[in-house]
Amino acid sequence: MHTVFSADGTRIAYDRSGSGPALIYVTGALCGRSTGAPLAALLAPYFTVFTYDRRGRGDSGDTAPYQVEREVEDLAAVIAAAGGAAAVYGMSSGAALALRAVAQGVAITRLALFEPPYSPDDADRQARARAYEAELTELLAAGRRGDAVALFMTTVGLPAELIGGMRGAPMWPALEALAPTLAYDAAVMGNGSTGSALPVELAAKVGVPVLVADGGAGSAWMRDMARRLADALPEGRHRTLEGQTHDVDPQVLAPVLREFLSDLTV
Repeated sequence: MHTVFSADGTRIAYDRSGSGPALIYVTGALCGRSTGAPLAALLAPYFTVFTYDRRGRGDSGDTAPYQVEREVEDLAAVIAAAGGAAAVYGMSSGAALALRAVAQGVAITRLALFEPPYSPDDADRQARARAYEAELTELLAAGRRGDAVALFMTTVGLPAELIGGMRGAPMWPALEALAPTLAYDAAVMGNGSTGSALPVELAAKVGVPVLVADGGAGSAWMRDMARRLADALPEGRHRTLEGQTHDVDPQVLAPVLREFLSDLTV
């Protein structure tokens, strides 16, 4: 484990593996840096892969009050530790965070995103995103971390009986420990302000090549949003990984990332 300090002094923990051009993995909700280990192992022969604990997770610190801009600074600090510039792969809400970072001028050379969960142009769906953030805030304020995790899982479509079984599993306390960071992910997505609508104006500011990928066996609206985001990016391209869902298989994803980033290894 290595550490770097963000602009506000928060300690950010990261792992580094492999050799070659730097590639940073930004995880999604309820994930720590270990989540990226299988993908990192597959890419390590071609890239120096950095997986890090976003603030409030794992071995990284947390400094109140939370602001999305602090998470952008965290990613910038990891990129600085990687040599000053890097390619970035972002998963789910981590994809939205990475998109914010590159639009704000963080030194990202290429960007690959998998299923950033933006909401379609549907007033009901965007209202539900705002309602989710409001209920999540109430649960966390009341110290009901387990209920907050269950709310998130329900929102992303897991059945109640599965969630009920998970609450008795050994992994549940670790998920409860991460519950406060669900509010961070909601803020990154803009749930309370925009209802996590597609950030077209933000995308227009991105001046590097971006791959937006989705799973062919996942939600149709996720695929639609991925295509629309790719279209909104000046140098965007879209790809569907057939047979994949939001829980994408690293064995399928790794060759796609390697192909997209291939010119960085020359």
